[in-house]
Amino acid sequence: MSLPFFEINGGNRLRGTVRISGAKNAALPIMAASILCEGEVVLRDIPRVADVESLCELLQKLGVETTWIEDNALRLIVRDEMNCKAEYDIVRKMRASICVLGPLIAKRQKAQVSMPGGCAIGDRPVNLHLRAMERLGADLDLVGGDIVARAKKLVGTEMFLGGRFGSTVLGTANAMMAAALADGVTVIEMAACEPEVADLANFLNQCGASISGQGTPRIIVEGVKELHGCEYRIIPDRIEAGTFMVAAALTNGDLKIENVRLDHLMAFVDCLSGVGVHVEKTTLGAEVTSSRRLEPVEVTTQPFPGFPTDLQAQLMTLLCLADGNSVITDKIFPDRFMHVPELARMGAQLRREGGTVIIEGVKRLIGAPVMASDLRASAALVLAGLVARGTTRVNRIYHLARGYERMDEKLRAVGGDIQLHPEGGV
Repeated sequence: MSLPFFEINGGNRLRGTVRISGAKNAALPIMAASILCEGEVVLRDIPRVADVESLCELLQKLGVETTWIEDNALRLIVRDEMNCKAEYDIVRKMRASICVLGPLIAKRQKAQVSMPGGCAIGDRPVNLHLRAMERLGADLDLVGGDIVARAKKLVGTEMFLGGRFGSTVLGTANAMMAAALADGVTVIEMAACEPEVADLANFLNQCGASISGQGTPRIIVEGVKELHGCEYRIIPDRIEAGTFMVAAALTNGDLKIENVRLDHLMAFVDCLSGVGVHVEKTTLGAEVTSSRRLEPVEVTTQPFPGFPTDLQAQLMTLLCLADGNSVITDKIFPDRFMHVPELARMGAQLRREGGTVIIEGVKRLIGAPVMASDLRASAALVLAGLVARGTTRVNRIYHLARGYERMDEKLRAVGGDIQLHPEGGV
C-alpha cells in the first residue's frame, strides 16, 4: 500500500508567526465528557487532527451528535443513550478512547470498552483506570478483550492513583468524570497535575460540576445530580508550541508563537534557556530565537510541572547539534526511543542505555529516508529534516496527523521547505 510522506529540503531559517492550535490532549477527554451533559456542548479551538476525528466517530456510535459548526468549533449533543459499547475497530486507533469509560458508567450505568491502542511508545496499562472505577463502586469484568463495567449508582470515595511511573493523566480524567455524578464526595490522591486535567475540571465545573484542587495532586469532587451543556474554549497545545520552539532554535530562526501558555511550559523553557534558546513573552504569546552555539544539557522527563515526555524526542533532535555531550532520561516511558535509530541514519551520534540516551553533538545532520514510529517521533524527524543538509523523506506521517494540525502548512508559512506527497511512501 502506497502511503503519504513528507519531503523536506533542509537549511532554511524559519521566520514569521505561527498560531498554536488547541490542545489535543485536553480536547479528547472534554469531548468524552459531553456524554455526561444534558443539552448542547460547544467546544472552541478543537484541533482538526486524526485523533479528534476518531473520537467523533466513536461518540457518534455512542449516540452523541457531533457537528463542526466552524473550522475549529465542535457542537456535541447526546441524542441516544442506548449504546454503551466502544467498539475495537475505533478504540484500537488511539488510547484516549478509554476516556469514555468513566462517563458511560456514571451516566448510563454500563460501559463496554475495548482495550485501547495508540502509539507504540511502551507499556501504558489501564489498571489505574479500573482501580478508580472499582473504588467508586463499579463491577468490572474482562470479556473478549473488552472492559465491561456496571454500576447502578457510583458512590464517592477516597482513592490513590499513583502507579509505577507516577500519576495517570487519563486515569485521573476518568475518575473525575465518573465522580462528577457520583453520590457524595470523592477525593483523588496523587492526581495528575497536567494542564489538560485542569482544563477538563474547569469544563466540568462550567457544566455544573463541583471540582476543586485541579492542578494539584489532591482533587476533590462533590457529586451533583446532573450536568448541563456549555460553551468552552480549549487551552493551547503546549506540545505543539514546544515543537515549534525547537524548530526555531534548530534553524537559527526567529518565530513569533501565538496562543501559547508559557506557564504550561516552564520546565521546557528553562531547559531551552540552558541550551541557548531565548524565549521572550509577548502580548500574543512568545518570540523564540537562539544562540549560534547550542550548549549540552542533562534532562529527565517527569510528570507536570516537570519536563514533558511528549517533548523528549524533539529536544533530542536539538541536542544532536549541541557542542558537547547531552543526556536524556525518560522516566515516564523508558522505552520511548524508537526515533533514536532514525536520527542515527541522519548522522546523529546517539547511545542508548536502558531508559537513557547519551547524545554526542555533531556539526550537521544529513538528509535521509527515515521512518516515523509514533506521534512525537514523527515531529522529531520533521525537525531534523528542517536543519539537515540535503533532502529528508519522512515516511509513515499518518502518526503525525494524529496530533499536529496542518504542520506542513504552518512550517511552509514561515519558510520551511516541506512538501506533502499523498502517495509513494512506505
